[in-house]
Formats: sequence, structure tokens, C-alpha cells
Amino acid sequence: MAKSDTPENGAADKSPGAARTPQGTVPPGRVRFDTSQLKSSYCNVCNGSSTREEVVINFGVNQNWDMGGDKLEVELHHRIVMSPFAAKRLRDMINRLIDEHESRYGKLEG
Repeated sequence: MAKSDTPENGAADKSPGAARTPQGTVPPGRVRFDTSQLKSSYCNVCNGSSTREEVVINFGVNQNWDMGGDKLEVELHHRIVMSPFAAKRLRDMINRLIDEHESRYGKLEG
């Protein structure tokens, strides 16, 4: 499958007998993630904004987080633009990840 035709990008699976959940999403185990172009970055700052049609989240690094001072400089490295529907799924996923983390390692403060 070409990258733009993958089920996780919203394309329909046209294979015979393709199983679908009632919401029209691909069942677990039926998605293959291509990580050949994946890049990892460390970010300790994020901010966001939204309009009716999109949600924008910026990720970056605060290089002087422990030095105090009167000026904060953040290098923004990534901007993710998504639909409000995708943002809601992201929120739900992050909530589940934080709940799992807290159940293993204890309550996060702040």
C-alpha cells in the first residue's frame, strides 16, 4: 500500500472480506506502520491554537529552563496541524497513556 493509501490515513481497505469495526476504523492488528522515515525528537515545551477547521500544536525545546533569568527562549521544532476530530482522538490517547503511566509509577503532580 502506498503511504497515502494506508488505512491509518483514512483510505478504505478494498480487499475482499476486509473486517471493519462499526465506526468504520480498521481493527487492531490490521494496521502496518511504516517507520522507515520516522524521526525522533525531544521536546519539553508545547503550545497550541485552533480554528473551527483545524488544531495546531507546536513542539519545541526550552534550552534555558533551569537557568532562571528574565527571558525565556523556546526553539520550536515541529508544528502538527490536524482536524478537530484527529485532535480529539489524540487527546483520548494521551489521557489513556497518562492513566497507564500513573497506574505503574504513581500520580503525576502538576
